[in-house]
Amino acid sequence: MERREARGGTLVLGGGFAGSYVARLLKRRGATVVSLENFMLYTPLLPEAASGTLEPRHVVVPLREMCPHAELVLGRVTGHDREHRTVVVESLAGELEIGYEQLVVALGATTRTLPVPGLLEHGVGFKDLADAIALRNRVLLQLERASIHPDDASELGFVFVGAGYAGVEALAELNDMAHAALRSYPGLRSVPQRWVLVDAAPKILPEIPRRLGEYAFRRLSRRGIEIHISTTLESYDGREAALANGTRIPARTLVWTAGVRANPLLAELGLPLDDRGRVLVDEALRVEGADDMWALGDCAAVRNRKTPDVVDPPACQHALRQARRLTKNLTGDTKPYGYRMLGQVATLGRFKGIAEIPGLHLWGFPGWFVTRTYHLYQLPLLSRKLRVVVDWTVALFFRRDVVELSMLGHPRKLGDDG
Repeated sequence: MERREARGGTLVLGGGFAGSYVARLLKRRGATVVSLENFMLYTPLLPEAASGTLEPRHVVVPLREMCPHAELVLGRVTGHDREHRTVVVESLAGELEIGYEQLVVALGATTRTLPVPGLLEHGVGFKDLADAIALRNRVLLQLERASIHPDDASELGFVFVGAGYAGVEALAELNDMAHAALRSYPGLRSVPQRWVLVDAAPKILPEIPRRLGEYAFRRLSRRGIEIHISTTLESYDGREAALANGTRIPARTLVWTAGVRANPLLAELGLPLDDRGRVLVDEALRVEGADDMWALGDCAAVRNRKTPDVVDPPACQHALRQARRLTKNLTGDTKPYGYRMLGQVATLGRFKGIAEIPGLHLWGFPGWFVTRTYHLYQLPLLSRKLRVVVDWTVALFFRRDVVELSMLGHPRKLGDDG
């Protein structure tokens, strides 16, 4: 097995928002980043990539450009020797053993599923770029199927389970896209679509202030979106979703966005975990009981001295501030992490959004504008910001594209003319 040392002595596991920013902020000191992909996904823009407002490549940032002084190793972590300070990685070029002086764990989270009959067999997720592209293609294919069988109610039935940011924003964007696409499907203009949002909580978007949540509820309801709160999904067979409140919804598409869980790989690395599988860290983001290991982001149970009663939520703004504090702790005096959230934002489709900023609540067009401005500010690299601005500008003057590209990634073999 080939052995090498982490650049600058720092090994970062995970190239997501938290891990990539640690490597970026270390600058010329350098680091080695182990990641499954060579890009960082800016997840708040994922719904717009799904709806076709943004080119999918523009919501990701190349790690080699974002972290020019870091070494990138594409691969999966398979082992950790804490005593000898080494990590084993199954890379594209074979197995590697990487030694480190400081280990930063930022492996993120995966979709949390529940034992609902039929969910794993027929449901789809909304966690990464592949999910977003697949969901867009699926919605457009359902329009094509409905144009052939307009009497089948399940063809244009879409159920989203989970009324947090991911579920609400994805539903709003795709609902906009599907209705805008009817210009190209004149035979479906009189065929009803059924868009349904389901959540076990007593209200949608529970993280935001009540007034903004009520506005989001009213806005979605006016667009004909059914909202079922305080209930759960009982079963799904690919054609009909059954809810605990007795409602049965004909639908060929069910999107599961009901929460995340820490990366299960953490359990194999010999790290201390809480009851939800997250890495336990102290106030300085150091792994409990270790002087040479740190953790942050969605995979860690981060205590915030500004909000000591709760663990930081899995949000980009928290991951960024954690990365800044952790980087300073790696390179200078160790201080506790503390950050008070500046606000929360969400889009509700074309020209509609909600935003909470210090001392001010905005909704409608102002909320939408602030949301986009905030995301543009947070997106790394000027080149990516400009690409996104161009996409947004083009979308203002032209109709949505209704091309379905599910064949991408599945090229025909040579000689296959079928």
